[in-house]
Amino acid sequence: MTQSLVIVESPTKSKTIEKFLGKNFTVKASMGHLRDLPKSQFGVDLEHDFEPKYINIRGKGDLIKELRSLAKKADKIYLATDPDREGEAIAWHLGHILGVDPTKKCRIEFHEITSKAVKDALKTPHAIDMDKVDAQQTRRILDRIVGYKLSPLLWRKVRKGLSAGRVQSVAVKIICDRQKEIDAFVPEEYWTAAVLLHETGKNAKFLADVIKKGNAKLDIHNKAEAEKVMKDLAAASYEVADSNVKERIRKPLPPLTTSSLQQEAVKKLNFTTKKTMMVAQQLYEGVNVGRAGTVGLITYMRTDSVHLADSALAEIRTFIGKEYGEAYLPKSANVYSSRKNAQEAHEAIRPTSVLRAPSSIASHLSKDQLKLYTLIWNRTVGSQMSNAVSELTTLDIKGGAYALRATGTVIKFDGFLKLADKKELSEEKTKKVPLLAKGTALSLSKVEEAVQHFTEPPAYFTEATLVKELEDRGIGRPSTYSPIIQTILARDYIAKEGKKLMPTDLGVLTMDLLNQYFKQFIDVPFSAKMENELDEIGEHKADKTQVLREFYKPFAEALKVADKEIPVVEMPVIVTDVKCEKCGRMMVIKEGRHGKFLACPGFPDCRNTKPLLHKIGVKCPKCGGDIIERRSKTRRIFYGCSNYPNCKFTTWDKPVDSFCPKCNSIMLEHVDRNGKKTLHCSNEECELSSLKKKK
Repeated sequence: MTQSLVIVESPTKSKTIEKFLGKNFTVKASMGHLRDLPKSQFGVDLEHDFEPKYINIRGKGDLIKELRSLAKKADKIYLATDPDREGEAIAWHLGHILGVDPTKKCRIEFHEITSKAVKDALKTPHAIDMDKVDAQQTRRILDRIVGYKLSPLLWRKVRKGLSAGRVQSVAVKIICDRQKEIDAFVPEEYWTAAVLLHETGKNAKFLADVIKKGNAKLDIHNKAEAEKVMKDLAAASYEVADSNVKERIRKPLPPLTTSSLQQEAVKKLNFTTKKTMMVAQQLYEGVNVGRAGTVGLITYMRTDSVHLADSALAEIRTFIGKEYGEAYLPKSANVYSSRKNAQEAHEAIRPTSVLRAPSSIASHLSKDQLKLYTLIWNRTVGSQMSNAVSELTTLDIKGGAYALRATGTVIKFDGFLKLADKKELSEEKTKKVPLLAKGTALSLSKVEEAVQHFTEPPAYFTEATLVKELEDRGIGRPSTYSPIIQTILARDYIAKEGKKLMPTDLGVLTMDLLNQYFKQFIDVPFSAKMENELDEIGEHKADKTQVLREFYKPFAEALKVADKEIPVVEMPVIVTDVKCEKCGRMMVIKEGRHGKFLACPGFPDCRNTKPLLHKIGVKCPKCGGDIIERRSKTRRIFYGCSNYPNCKFTTWDKPVDSFCPKCNSIMLEHVDRNGKKTLHCSNEECELSSLKKKK
C-alpha cells in the first residue's frame, strides 16, 4: 500500500489536513524553518557570489531526525508549505534535508484549507519554484548584510545594543520624519460661521454655512472679524440663489488584502497588526465548527491580490440573491484591480464558504476570532453587492454680501451598506434640506456662534496608517508589515502612546547617524527599488547575484567612510549633588536606553542607580511627596510622584500650585496643540475636570 508524507509548517494546519486525507497519508509539521543562516557568524560568502552558509537550526535536531525517518518510509513526499516566497524557501530547505529533488513534482499549494482544495492540490504537484526561492534568499542575505555589517559599527561608535535593518530603518525614518513635521508645525487660527434658516412662512429649519464674501472665499482670521461677520449676517436678508439635486453613487470596497485587513482591524477592532495576523492564522489553519469538523475558515491571509475565484464569486452571488434579494445583486460580478506586482494567482482574503455566516458559527469561535471573521465575511459579501445610492440636495444662498451653502443627504438605497458597521453608516447619516426654487425667500432663525479653529499638524502614524504608508511607497511586502512594526517596537526605536507611533530618543539618535552616513540606503525610493528588484527575481526577470553585487559595492564603500569619519561618542560626565547612599560618592548623570538616570561613579564596585528627578515645586495630592517631571519612551513629558511605586499619581497635564474652587483638589494646566493653556481640576468627579467636560 502506497504511503505518502505531507509536510506543512504548523501543527494546527497538519491536524486539520490529516482529517481530510485517508490512512495512506501522514501529515507532519516542520514548525517553520529548519535551516537558516547562523546567528553567531555572518554566514554569507562575499567572495563567492554571496553564497549563504545554512545550518540546521539549534533545537530542531529531533524533529529533523523524525522527518528523515518518515521520509525514508514514504513512497511519496509532498511539501505543502505556505503558498508564498517564504513557504517556497521552507519547502526547498525541507527538500535539501530530506533528499528530495526540487526539480521533481514534490510541491503542492493550496490557498484555503478545505478538503476539496487540499485534494485538488495533491492531483497537481509541481517542482519547487527556484525563482521564488532566490527572491526569498536575496531578501534574507540583504537583511543579513545590513544587520551584521552596520550594527557592529553603531556598537563601536555610539552605544552597544544599537542595530539597523534594511527595511526596519526606513520605517523608523518615516516615523521620525513625521515627528519633525509635527514639531515644526505652527498652527494658524481661523473661524467658521453659519446661520439657521427656514423658508418664509414655513417651520422646517436647516443650517447654511458661510463660504464666500463677494466673489472671494471667506477667510475669518480672528474673533473681531468673526463678530463683524455675525453682525452682518444678523442684518442680512436671504434668498435661494440656486438649487439642485444630484444622485450620489457609492461603490463597495474591494475584498481584503493583507494590508487592508491589518488597517481595518486596527481601525475597527482596535487590534494590533500582530494580533490581526495571529487570529487570521488561526482562522486559516482550521477551527472546529461542530458537525462539519475542523476546517479552514478563510483563505491564505498573506496576499496583495483582490481577485476572487470564479467558484467563490458564484457562491457569493447566489447567497446575496437569496438572502437580500435581486436588488442587492449587480447584473455581473464586481471586478477590482490589484496593485502593481500583486500575485493574481493568489486570492483576496475571503471566507472559504460564504454559507458559514458569522452568526451560524459564533458559538465555535473565540471573541477575537468572531470579530475578525465577521470583518472578513462582511467585506467579502459587501464587495459583490450593489452600489449605495444617495440623494444630495444643494442650496446656494445669497445673504447680503455673503454666499452660503446648505447641503443635505438622504440614502435612497443602502446597497452594500446593508452590511456596514455603525461608523460607516454614520458617514452616510441622513441630513434633510428642502429643495427650494431659485428666488425663494428665506427667513433667519438664528445666527450661530462663530466657531474658532486652528489648523492641525500632520497626524501621528498609527499601525494602520503606517501599514498604508509602507504599502503606498512600495516598502516591504504584505507579509512583512506586521514583523517590521514588531521589530522596531521591540528594539525601542519607536513606542506607542495609545494608538500613536512616536520615535524614542534611541530612534532619533540612530536615524540621525544613518541619515548622515547611509542616507542612500534608508532612502524611500531606493528601498522601493529594492523591493521591485526582489519581485523581478521572483518572476525570473532579474539575477539574484547581480542585484546583491549592485547593493553591496556602494554599501561597503559607505561602511568604510563611516568607520573612518564617525568619532567615538563619549558622553560627558556630569557630577550632581546627590550622594550615593551605598558608598558616599557623588552620583553622575548617565544616558540609558530610556533616557537619563543617576549612577554611582564607583561602577563596577558600586552598581547603585536612581532615576533622575526634576522637581516642579508642587506636592503630590495623594501622599504629599514631590511631583516630578518624567519622560515617556517617546520623549513626551508627564508628571508623577517621587514616591513611585508606593504612590502611583501620574498625569499628562502639569500640576500647578493652586486649588480647585469647587472641591479644593490640585489644578492641572493643559496645553492645546495651538499653545493655548487652560486650567482644570485633577479630580475626575469634579465639574471643573476636563474629563467631566468631555463626558
